[in-house]
Amino acid sequence: MTEPRKAVALISGGLDSLLAARVIKDQGIHVEGINFYTGFCVEGHTHAIRKKDKNKQKRNNALWSAEQLGIKLHILDIVEEYKDIVYNPRHGYGANLNPCLDCKIFMVAKAREWADEHGFDFIITGEVVGQRPMSQRKDTMPVVSRESGADDRLLRPLCAKNLPPTLPEREGWVDREQLFDFSGRTRKPQMALARRLGIEDYAQPAGGCCFLTDKEYSLKLQDLWNSRGEKRYELDDIMLLKVGRHLRPRPHFKLIVSREEGEGRFLNGYRKQFISLKTTSHGGPLALIDGVVNADDIELAARIVARYSQGRDADEVTLEFSDHGAEPVSLRVRPLGAHEILAEWHL
Repeated sequence: MTEPRKAVALISGGLDSLLAARVIKDQGIHVEGINFYTGFCVEGHTHAIRKKDKNKQKRNNALWSAEQLGIKLHILDIVEEYKDIVYNPRHGYGANLNPCLDCKIFMVAKAREWADEHGFDFIITGEVVGQRPMSQRKDTMPVVSRESGADDRLLRPLCAKNLPPTLPEREGWVDREQLFDFSGRTRKPQMALARRLGIEDYAQPAGGCCFLTDKEYSLKLQDLWNSRGEKRYELDDIMLLKVGRHLRPRPHFKLIVSREEGEGRFLNGYRKQFISLKTTSHGGPLALIDGVVNADDIELAARIVARYSQGRDADEVTLEFSDHGAEPVSLRVRPLGAHEILAEWHL
């Protein structure tokens, strides 16, 4: 008996990667999954914090997919390596700050390196021709294969019949006739295949899982870069961009204002890293000030925070001011009127 061929599958947690791995596993191939942590993934973060998302499942969909498939999942932290992809994508950005083509090339290249180190024969992705406007076009798919170094060891089971046969197909490791010819943005064929395979529970099969594709998030990240005069971020930066109401009332400072109790608790963990403001005379938000501020700036920030408190209509609101976790000082201010909160402040 010869040992089965081995494939590593890029598992995002979405339906496509789940199906691609299952289709190949069902052909007797030994499959293991790989998932990359960049810090920008949507799932599990804001859903775990905000009350309005309390009914959403709090699970890591990549781990969940691996469990359903009965395969081992390797999670690789690429936060630092990934920064250059975000800062300097060779193939440019998509509609927002999403470097989708460079991202796919990078991740397939990392999977190829992992496969070579661990004795795996080929790589699987859940890509479908025409599904993504930047990274999953018929003309860009060969770019991913070539520039990642995976070449024809990269197999896309869901759309393989729309592409030239790869090494696993030519060598007979997998049966090309049992692969698929899905194309376009509709997910109906994938959902039908899931039903046929008895897969009933899966992550929302559209929309992607990366904050860099989100317009509002990208505007906040671009504002962060503009304020620093360079493209630079740390993990705490990109986590904070996911939480709260972000306002820049003056070019040299920004306010991050919690919108509910869960966000307030999350922001509380950063009080030693920032100046913070919290209403005490009335129920209200916790806010962090990001930037170098003077007394006039602090008063403006306090009046904005007071506006978002239950004392918005009061003549005066008392707040607790703390400078990077130092002993708090009490402030009394008049809340800004609704007409004084300018639309251009909102990021």
